[in-house]
Amino acid sequence: MKIANRSIGLLLLLICASASIAIPGEPAEHGCGLLTRDPGQTAAGGAVAAAGVYDVRAYGAAGDGKTLDTTAVNKAIDVAAAAGGGTVRFTAGTYLCHSIHLKSNIALYLDQGATILAADAPPEGSGGGYDPAELNQWDKYQDFGHSHWHNSLIWGEGIENVSILGPGLIYGRGLITGDNPRAGVGDKMIALKLCRNVIIRDISILRGGHFGILATGVDNLTIDNLKIDTNRDGFNVDCCRNVRISNCSVNSPADDGICLKSSYALGFARATENVTITNCQLSGYDVGSFLDGTFRRGEKGSHTGRIKFGTESNGGFKNITITNCIFDYCCGLALETVDGGLLEDVSITNITMRDIVNAPIFQRLGSRMRGPEGTPVGALRRVIISNIVVYNADPRYGSIISGIPGHAIEDVKLSNIRIFSRGGGTKEQAALEPPENERNYPEPSMFGQIPAYGFFIRHAEGIELSNVEISYLKEDLRPALMLSDVRGADFFYVKAEHAPDVPTFVLKSVENFSTHQCGLLPDMRLERVDQKKF
Repeated sequence: MKIANRSIGLLLLLICASASIAIPGEPAEHGCGLLTRDPGQTAAGGAVAAAGVYDVRAYGAAGDGKTLDTTAVNKAIDVAAAAGGGTVRFTAGTYLCHSIHLKSNIALYLDQGATILAADAPPEGSGGGYDPAELNQWDKYQDFGHSHWHNSLIWGEGIENVSILGPGLIYGRGLITGDNPRAGVGDKMIALKLCRNVIIRDISILRGGHFGILATGVDNLTIDNLKIDTNRDGFNVDCCRNVRISNCSVNSPADDGICLKSSYALGFARATENVTITNCQLSGYDVGSFLDGTFRRGEKGSHTGRIKFGTESNGGFKNITITNCIFDYCCGLALETVDGGLLEDVSITNITMRDIVNAPIFQRLGSRMRGPEGTPVGALRRVIISNIVVYNADPRYGSIISGIPGHAIEDVKLSNIRIFSRGGGTKEQAALEPPENERNYPEPSMFGQIPAYGFFIRHAEGIELSNVEISYLKEDLRPALMLSDVRGADFFYVKAEHAPDVPTFVLKSVENFSTHQCGLLPDMRLERVDQKKF
């Protein structure tokens, strides 16, 4: 046995010497030690790491949080790309940078303890800083931030086979959160345009600017196991196809957490489609308090958080599933199409929500029509939402399903839903007639306070609620459900708490309405009713 082991050892030594094996991520001489030239140099004298790993420090990065490392990082990427691809590695340290340019077949890898820090923009007129926002003739159809990609900390356009990986942190300290076209200013953490085969995994993002991630026209996109604690949007997935979002925690008190959009920023309408979102947490704690573990709720603000489709919705949304997600101290689920796109074939299940600051469920078909003139109103149809638990929802808004006159939301099925509203609504609120606001920015607050504490359904067709229970923590003097201009509404096993002398249902201009075993209410079928309370 000793002879055999000695023979194996000699054989490995010979193989190591002849093949010049090196340990990945370390200089090759730390391998077998038998090389005759510096393994950190190519024949042309350029630095290269073993196994296609390019350490940015080998290209001059200081990693001290004070020296601007942009040039060194981009040099490492250029060398790796010229070699056909590889991993650009950030070892422990803080790398102060302006715009980093992604290229095809490149992975950025952040070690534990590594931070890419967004540098401050230079003073106006001094030159340098982040790359300028590129020209875009279509930017009038969406906000400035959605229309430009180059003015970002990390960006790539027209590239493929790209990854951003590792347990390290990207900190957007020097990024702004609002629109600012001034040269040298950066407003996004990671921006991707017209890319393919992209993986973003395991990183943490702190204060990501206007967008932690903006992906526009990206196909085959995987976002997995991210922790985002940011001061605007977590990530926007815009005009993308074949997207997998999983195991992410997004804390975004000032804007949306996970937001699907389909803008006109590419110069044509392109749907966001074939998307799965699973095992994610959305929250609206104070900025920074998710990553530091304090989960503070002291600051005033919108506490937006949430998963949302819209508001940019020129191309629409198709074939989407959302499963196993948690909403905590943030807004609820929002499905919106207001710029002519089709929102259809959506399945949402297994969602829990606590301390929701607006409508737990918001579906809006509108006619803002921010896009080329002559685009017709879109459609919102074939949506299934099931297995939802909501506790302590803001009493002002209820849940809202609202189209516009002449354009109904169609074929929506809600089942196995339990909602606890905070309650406290008044008789005066029950008498309100919410405005249509067809062209307004879509938000639950666009209608003001809602005259029903449970569900307000207007301009809809083919609505079904099954095994739905609604109640309040404090007595509410509004009805649980109000329907207006609805055709085809079936309620199975629906239970709703109501105060004495307050109806459960209020119907206005409703056709083909039915109830089946809805608590103490009798089973009924109404072909048409102009107004009825019961």
